[in-house]
Amino acid sequence: MVLKIPSRTQALEILEEARVNNPGNWVEHSLNSGKAAAVIAHYHPELNEEAAFVLGCLHDIGRRFGVFQMRHVIEGYRFMHVLGYDDVARICLTHSFPILNVEAVSGKWDCSPEDVQFVASFLERIELNDYDRLIQLSDALATSKGFTLIELRFVDVALRYGFNSYTIQRWQAYRQLLQYFDHAIERPVYSVLAGVVENSFGFDPCSDQGDA
Repeated sequence: MVLKIPSRTQALEILEEARVNNPGNWVEHSLNSGKAAAVIAHYHPELNEEAAFVLGCLHDIGRRFGVFQMRHVIEGYRFMHVLGYDDVARICLTHSFPILNVEAVSGKWDCSPEDVQFVASFLERIELNDYDRLIQLSDALATSKGFTLIELRFVDVALRYGFNSYTIQRWQAYRQLLQYFDHAIERPVYSVLAGVVENSFGFDPCSDQGDA
């Protein structure tokens, strides 16, 4: 499976350019998502470690255009698609949807109805693959400070965006992802993420606003 993605060097350059456009915790969160994805992929029999790092680093690249909620997914998709990195563009959309439903999100749709319909149509046409699932999980395990327990990221996101009728379903979906990769790599995911215990016990969700 040949992925249409930039090299690691190119991905880091794209992310650093985005930092200049829109500085914030989201950049370090993106880097840590890439690191988490790479570590998990290292133990996975079918996933490529370098590809996982690149996809994780760029999953939130739509935030380079401004402080957005769900609009960042469509902005990232378009940006990566124009650059010819179609597999990154896909991840920009799928990383927010462990449940393939445009209503099952944490933030608000701060874009046009046409954009929302585009995302809905996109999600209806696809089946999630293991790179989609990996970046969804690594996104949920990474803060700007490092790796953390997934439940603390639930709190982090809920404090920023509140609860809705899909919140519990999303939490269940993320816990299922964790179990899925525990099985796929034949060891607990937490056991391969350095510093997860220390970061979790020292984690203040209110100090990490703007991650994802």
